[in-house]
Amino acid sequence: MPQVLRHTGWMVVRQVRNLMREPIWIAMMIIQPMIWLLLYGQLFSKVPALRGGASSYIEFLTPGIVCMNAFFGGTWSGMAMISDLDRHVVDRFLAAPASRLAIVLSQVVRAGITAILQALIVLLVALALGVVVHGGALGWLVVCAASALLAMVFSGFSNGVALLLRREASMIATANFVGLPLMFLSSILLSTALMPGWISTISRFNPVNWGVHAARNAVVVGGDWGPTGVFLLLLLAATAVTSAFATWCFRAYQRSI
Repeated sequence: MPQVLRHTGWMVVRQVRNLMREPIWIAMMIIQPMIWLLLYGQLFSKVPALRGGASSYIEFLTPGIVCMNAFFGGTWSGMAMISDLDRHVVDRFLAAPASRLAIVLSQVVRAGITAILQALIVLLVALALGVVVHGGALGWLVVCAASALLAMVFSGFSNGVALLLRREASMIATANFVGLPLMFLSSILLSTALMPGWISTISRFNPVNWGVHAARNAVVVGGDWGPTGVFLLLLLAATAVTSAFATWCFRAYQRSI
């Protein structure tokens, strides 16, 4: 186990270095959340029904944007695996004494770290706009935990799909097919109370909604830690399941070469 953790750390550092070589992605990671927060926050600021008990729509929207970024970031993280497969980087790792689990786990951990950084940026901008995290320091930790776990849930799924499909076009199609429906089957943009009954029922089983509820309890409610803890545990369990799926897919890839 210590070897797996050490190798995972090395792999994460490698991926961070790759990211630093492409500053356009760093800019997009920062700018895109701001566009969602500022444009949507202003667009629907005059519709009180959408606030869901928050003092402003931006306050209501902030945890939703945090989770949306984490969710989409995790869903698209399989593209890095596709790139490594196309450049035969994974094959070289298999020829080296590198932990096989670390090759997959590092992608999942990297998605979680990226989501935390994005969450902090969104929270700081929201703070400048007058949003208060009513949960205090614990609230900030809960938002970061929810975003990291949500990204890791879908990163495991995305990397598993990437190892099965091994085609960039197929990965893009799958990410779009999964991402948009799950986004609109959650309370990212509006309160669950405003949803049609059947959508509200489905959203209860949507991991995206678990993350949104946990983050929103921390920001808007500033409490309700019991249900928040349940949502985080559900996300942790889902992370374990999708990471196991990605590991199984990696073993299938090994058997195919």
